[in-house]
Amino acid sequence: MKVAVFSAKCYDRNFLNAANAAAGHQLAYFDVPLDLDTVALAVGYDAVCIFVNDKADADVLKALAGGGARLVALRCTGFNNVDLKAAAQFGLKVARVVSYSPYSVAEHAVALLLAINRKIHRAYNRTRDSNFALDGLMGFDLHGKTVAVVGTGKIGRVFARIMLGFGCEVIGYDKYPSPEFEIFGARYAEPREIGARADIISLHCPLTPETHHIVNADTLARVKRGALLVNTSRGGLVDTEAAIEALKSKQLGGLAIDVYEQEADLFFRDLSSTIIPDDVLQRLISFPNVIVTGHQAFFTQEAIATISKTTINSVTEFATGQPLSNEIKAS
Repeated sequence: MKVAVFSAKCYDRNFLNAANAAAGHQLAYFDVPLDLDTVALAVGYDAVCIFVNDKADADVLKALAGGGARLVALRCTGFNNVDLKAAAQFGLKVARVVSYSPYSVAEHAVALLLAINRKIHRAYNRTRDSNFALDGLMGFDLHGKTVAVVGTGKIGRVFARIMLGFGCEVIGYDKYPSPEFEIFGARYAEPREIGARADIISLHCPLTPETHHIVNADTLARVKRGALLVNTSRGGLVDTEAAIEALKSKQLGGLAIDVYEQEADLFFRDLSSTIIPDDVLQRLISFPNVIVTGHQAFFTQEAIATISKTTINSVTEFATGQPLSNEIKAS
């Protein structure tokens, strides 16, 4: 099959080419994201391969179908950027990567937590200037603290196990509870208890209409004063303006995020020589108790290899008329 790969970076090319070596699909790489302005690049291709910030709304999907595409293969788990009802309407199948390495994201969440708590980012900058003073760098022991895991799927459960290993009390919330979460020593709690008791809150749930801005002014007002918030899931889970106000009032003790609700025009690009027009992000990174990484939690060798193999497998299944193992449909 002929596949147009959008938002393709050098690592995408390397890993997808390796995964495709035996399958032999024709992969064409485009650095630009998929949207209404670039969809014409996919004319004549049987499938498109897209990533988290590519746009596959009704207009784009209609254009894809008109250009001959029959499959949209996401090389990611989340699919909030795809209009599934429109895909079905235009005769497009959609497949995703159901799972890759839950350890990659969970471990990055732990890294962010350790960094924001122990001020590693500030210490690094200081010592490069030969400043070895400790003022302003004090953190707290994770041992004995209460950690709330919002979303207890595979990634959330791995994160919970790591936190239990630190000697934390782990509580969780999920609309669909997992017995495994409780088997290894964590327990479920209601949102009110999470807000009152959690010293650390880590988000691991998908972005849906129900979870959009699950962290907002009201929920932040109810969290334990000085709590740390970590988000390695989806930017839209957090109302960024509300988080900024909570940081200013010291209601929120620190924020560590790998995702940002307006990241589509920023992340995965080198903008170091340009002026960033996003005032909200600029305000965020001005806080000494905020760490922002550019959606890199998934970025390990193991994860990218699995993502690439799964994506190529979806293309092969479609090309050979097999049922799509990782197909997603409108509910």
